Amino acid sequence: MNESHKRTLIKTVSWRVIASLTTMLAVFIFTGKVLIALGVGCIEAIAKMIFYYFHERLWSKIRWG
Repeated sequence: MNESHKRTLIKTVSWRVIASLTTMLAVFIFTGKVLIALGVGCIEAIAKMIFYYFHERLWSKIRWG
């Protein structure tokens, strides 16, 4: 399937929201500090969205599976 850039971007953002909330919750449980949890969550969200987007684009070029 040839996936559009827009669809890949929307999937990237929606998954990142879910995953980042999970990360923030875990950091909050371990530290008890809201600001640390938000900071880690924000940095993690931005970095992983970038990596996920390129990961998806690469996989869209592979004709396996």
